[in-house]
Amino acid sequence: MALDYRGDPPQLIPASRFKYHLPYFTPQEVERLSEKQRGKLSITQEEKARQQACGFIEAIGADIGFPRKTIATAQNLYHRFHLFFPRKDFAYHDVCIAALFVSCKIHDTLKKTRDVLIASYAVRFPDRAAKAKAMGGEIDIDPNQMEHDRQRLLAIERLIVETICFNFNTRLPFPYVIKISRAFGASKKVSKLAYRLAIDSFRTLLNLQYPPHVVALGCLYLAALLSSFERGTTPEQPGHNSAHQIAATLSKSGDWGRQFQAHIEDIEEIAHEVIDLLIAAAQTPTTANTSPQTPSSPSPHLSRTPAAPSVQVPYKADQLIRLKIVMRETEHPSRIRESVAGGENIAFDKSDSTLLGRNDKTVRFMFAPPGMVDAV
Repeated sequence: MALDYRGDPPQLIPASRFKYHLPYFTPQEVERLSEKQRGKLSITQEEKARQQACGFIEAIGADIGFPRKTIATAQNLYHRFHLFFPRKDFAYHDVCIAALFVSCKIHDTLKKTRDVLIASYAVRFPDRAAKAKAMGGEIDIDPNQMEHDRQRLLAIERLIVETICFNFNTRLPFPYVIKISRAFGASKKVSKLAYRLAIDSFRTLLNLQYPPHVVALGCLYLAALLSSFERGTTPEQPGHNSAHQIAATLSKSGDWGRQFQAHIEDIEEIAHEVIDLLIAAAQTPTTANTSPQTPSSPSPHLSRTPAAPSVQVPYKADQLIRLKIVMRETEHPSRIRESVAGGENIAFDKSDSTLLGRNDKTVRFMFAPPGMVDAV
């Protein structure tokens, strides 16, 4: 007879292990976990694979018509998944589709598994999709193959929700970009650029390392730098501060740090990470299989050769590099961040990772980091 523990205090419920939800990781933790799951890939190959996956999610999201919040959350779920599971064990398109499916549920932009799979087939096999569209139908996929893909999607979906400990609360930097831009009196042009940079930030691991309001500040800082670097002062608009003024304010500590609970060292790190992404995109020739604006463009061949980043960069690489050099000359030393893990070992070992996705072990998933969980 199965024992019923309903109504018992949490500490009295037996469990083989506990897993705590960590909303953010320190850069050192991200590096340690990424190195563990990278396998034989170099850092450059891993980055290319990451950009290919993000472009694939962008393409499917654009094809279905998902809002930005759904696409961004899916990209973040993909990044988090590969902090705990090796890249060699999963095809990137399977993880991307599963992450997008979980994100649909989080943001209540629900789609059936079949709809998401059909959209993914159209991205993966554009020739077949174009032929089907010309005939007035949808892409022809073997029902057995679709069912096999659906079962694989659901299996990975379970692993993804376990990596977030079934905590579906999510906060994104986009509304903070708008509010903080208004608080700094940024022009509409600078605000739009900051919003675009916040979108691009989800192609990096920044949103796993910093709260959304800090990412928003970092994107506004970089937007102000990009709008003012090697450019003369522009006439101030009534009621707005110039990009030069905003960049000057955020380049040094001040009252804004206390107001927005942020550190100058963190927003500099965010600005450097995003500008590195822009430099990589500017140095990579744009090809037909990378633009998120054309959902049917990615190559139908699911090779291991990752595609280039699909970030829209209106700046030349040499200009971005000069700006990065100037930023390095005035940057503050990195600050030491305390892990929210509270001393817990967050890196899965071999025996630990095998517990995920199984029914024969009792795992208690906690919605918060250690020390923040209510033990009552």
